[in-house]
Amino acid sequence: MGESIRKSPKRRIFDIIQIGNKDDLISRLFDWFIVIIIILNILTVFLDTFEELSWLRPLFRVVEAVTVFFFCIEYILRIWTAGYLYPEKKGIGAQLRFLHSFDGIVDLLTILPFFFLDGFIVFRMLRVVRILHLFRVNAHYDSFHVITSVLIEKKNQIFSSVFIIIVLMLASSLGIYSAEHEAQPEAFRNAFSGVWWSVSTLLTVGYGDIYPITVIGKIMAILIAFLGVGVVAIPTGIISAGFVEQYTKKQYSDVRLSDVNDVGEIFIDDKSSFKGLTVAEVTENYNIRILVILRGEMTIVPNDILKLKKNDIIIVKTDKLIKA
Repeated sequence: MGESIRKSPKRRIFDIIQIGNKDDLISRLFDWFIVIIIILNILTVFLDTFEELSWLRPLFRVVEAVTVFFFCIEYILRIWTAGYLYPEKKGIGAQLRFLHSFDGIVDLLTILPFFFLDGFIVFRMLRVVRILHLFRVNAHYDSFHVITSVLIEKKNQIFSSVFIIIVLMLASSLGIYSAEHEAQPEAFRNAFSGVWWSVSTLLTVGYGDIYPITVIGKIMAILIAFLGVGVVAIPTGIISAGFVEQYTKKQYSDVRLSDVNDVGEIFIDDKSSFKGLTVAEVTENYNIRILVILRGEMTIVPNDILKLKKNDIIIVKTDKLIKA
């Protein structure tokens, strides 16, 4: 019965521009269209830097104007339909929430350079921000979306490992300054002068423009190089483990249940039609019963007004085929 409810035009537009639904041809075509527009816009910015192609700059300006026009239309539509993206917000609150979100800021910074290219240098530098628009592709393709999902899920562990790298970098910078300052006062003028050397040594094998010449400095460089190998491996291992976990979860994102006696679990991702619905709405529209909700490390006993969120795992019982 839930499928017979007619969607409003505003809701339909939201589904097209926000959700990369593989079963919706119009939504898929919109996804491809936006990807092509993004690539054209960025390619135009790159080609415009070649003096050999200066004769094509009028064409570049036209292409840039057309692509930015579509960015503006998309930006306005996303603001207009923000209420569906943030159902917990009321009225203008949802629109303000979108304007302060990562996608909203990137969209705005993508549009601004076109109107201020001849202004202050800070506006001209915003052209670089257009590259961030490529992250919008993540919302439409699982293989790219997994990257952002892993980074978000493992952000605490990644921040901890980055903090360790920063501490080690500052300590090695101070140490190399103490060992090399008297021998190389121009290269290591102060502790901060060793930051570049410590970064290049920790993360690679040294750039070669600044290097120790004293015995103590060389011994310190060897130790720091070894430590760098181990330290860099920490976030690499965290991210690799996160990829394995995410791909494992994806196996349950399209669970189908065919018997009332069977209990299954469904993973709620960005494309799930369950996302943002209350337990009562899922029960009414899909004729299933949610037994328990797994949210991170919490196990939640559902109630009718509880809303399902991204990355929730719901344990359900059903008497018909369903797909999240």
